[in-house]
Amino acid sequence: NVGIWLWELEELPDEWLNAFSLVDEVWAPSVFNCESLRRKSPVPVTLIPYGIEPSTDSDKSRGDFGLPDGDFLFLCMYDTNSTIERKNPVGAIRAYKKAFCGNENGVGLVVKVNNPTDEDMARIKSECDGCENVYFISDTLDRPDVNALISCCDVFVSLHRAEGFGLVIAEAMALGTPVIATNWSANVDFMNGENSCPVGYTLVTIEKSCHSYKAGQRWAEPDEDEATEYMKRLFSDREYYDRIRTGAKEYITENYSVKKSAEAIKNRIDEIYGRGNA
Repeated sequence: NVGIWLWELEELPDEWLNAFSLVDEVWAPSVFNCESLRRKSPVPVTLIPYGIEPSTDSDKSRGDFGLPDGDFLFLCMYDTNSTIERKNPVGAIRAYKKAFCGNENGVGLVVKVNNPTDEDMARIKSECDGCENVYFISDTLDRPDVNALISCCDVFVSLHRAEGFGLVIAEAMALGTPVIATNWSANVDFMNGENSCPVGYTLVTIEKSCHSYKAGQRWAEPDEDEATEYMKRLFSDREYYDRIRTGAKEYITENYSVKKSAEAIKNRIDEIYGRGNA
């Protein structure tokens, strides 16, 4: 029995440890996941990367999402079930405001929210006060349409505090949409300065528990000023933009194909059953 488990922080909660008794092995998609799980796991933990091949069979364009043609659009998105504190869309909004608020000719921000609560939406909209060209999307979209939205925008921004893998980050890169994202946790496996815009951070102690993220654990506080500079550069420097976009797509296509993921699974199964290559 194999468990495929992810966790966003450095330390697995003790109340989950009994679940190890149900499996013979755990597979996780990132080095960060594996290290976190191995700290407390009594069973083997194996790295099995995801295969990233996002569906593009949607014919949606900017007009279908109520977005303007011609503007340079930054996109941030989160699901309230993943917690606003961890996904930190507010950080992306603040970085955008520092970069462009009050001088927004030809540039805009798209905020996509899944399962929004009134409280979260009120907080996000208040953060956008004073900015023009901010577009909110709260409709539930299927995966092809989400990918179409990512492709319609020019840059995806994720100033998260922790990621178990960073699936949307990787999918945006696969789609050729440059990414600005916090350079901590699982997404560092596939982000570097040649294929994305990795944002520096400070590790901070969680002061107040939120959902499964307990006070006393650590996560990243991204450098919003650095994110702001990346936004400005991607907007103004077309050569840099094209280099990041090309590097992103090439890296994910080469290193995170479904074929490579299937090969990793096959190799591990062969190891388990002692088949090897002999």
